[in-house]
Amino acid sequence: MKKKHPLQHELRVGVVGLGFMGRTHVAAYRAAAAAGHPNRIVALCDRDLARLRQQAGQKPGQKPSPRGNLEAAGSDPLAGLEAARVHEEPAALFADEEVELVSVCTPTHTHVPLALAALAAGKHVLLEKPVALRSTDVARLAAAAKKARRLCMPAMCMRFWPGWSWLQEAVRARTYGKVKSAVFRRLGAPPSWSKGFYTDSAKSGGALFDLHVHDADFVRFCFGAPASVQSTGSLDHVTTLYRYARGPEHVVAEGGWNHSSGFPFFMGYTVVFEHATAEFALGREPALQLYREGRAEGIALAPGTGYDGEVRHALDVVAGRAKARATIAEAVDLVRMLEAEAKSQRSGKPVRLAR
Repeated sequence: MKKKHPLQHELRVGVVGLGFMGRTHVAAYRAAAAAGHPNRIVALCDRDLARLRQQAGQKPGQKPSPRGNLEAAGSDPLAGLEAARVHEEPAALFADEEVELVSVCTPTHTHVPLALAALAAGKHVLLEKPVALRSTDVARLAAAAKKARRLCMPAMCMRFWPGWSWLQEAVRARTYGKVKSAVFRRLGAPPSWSKGFYTDSAKSGGALFDLHVHDADFVRFCFGAPASVQSTGSLDHVTTLYRYARGPEHVVAEGGWNHSSGFPFFMGYTVVFEHATAEFALGREPALQLYREGRAEGIALAPGTGYDGEVRHALDVVAGRAKARATIAEAVDLVRMLEAEAKSQRSGKPVRLAR
């Protein structure tokens, strides 16, 4: 009989912040449980309980049960979570002894304080991106996670996105030879939700930190740290050239959310290998195509999204079934690079990265 791993049990999860991203995490945890990654959501936290209860199906003025449970209905991600305890303040969820792993899905400027509190309470943390707007704050969090001996994983979903994880493996294995050029694009209209947050770059960091961060991280994931960065544009629409002493000669990422209202969100890449070119375009079928020897070949991708992948990976790391593929130490270096990109964008000059 195969020996059961001592942590092969149903991990108990809490989610803090139940806006769009928090509800995305809830759906991903539930899908993970159905796919064989044991977990159960036991606690939820949102400071707007009236809104939360309304979204979950409670009538205005309806009192929750004595445990403060949610009433859920319809196809909402919260449906069926009647047994989950509802907290108005994060501290109450962190004090919940049943919770083992916490997803923090709140505005960026609250990430570090909430993650520090969760770690101090002995919880593992899956922390939405960007971790923070200052690398010194991320470094403080990394030190706390090391001291607490708990996972503090930045939710860099593109590392797990079908078609993008394929690319990283092709780069790593040199399946089609070395990379000669890699261009990433992530573009959209201004966010129509939480406008007070997204339009305040002091809190959101603009598109550079909140949108472009995905491709900046993926560049590092594939090719490592560049020697220098050169950026142009603005915080809301930036293009960065990454220069490597030993690596691809042409690596570029463009990210912006200043397109006209109604412009559909797009993310994609074009990567030129020695023996093939790979192209991903969101919304196209197939999304990933490989061009080689005069032919175009559609690449079949696994179902799901990077949100599903990151949540399942976090569960597997906490349970001891996997080694972390996205670490808080990497997030320190990522934010340092974004700081360098912002400096380059302001000055119009390349900025070298410290080794």
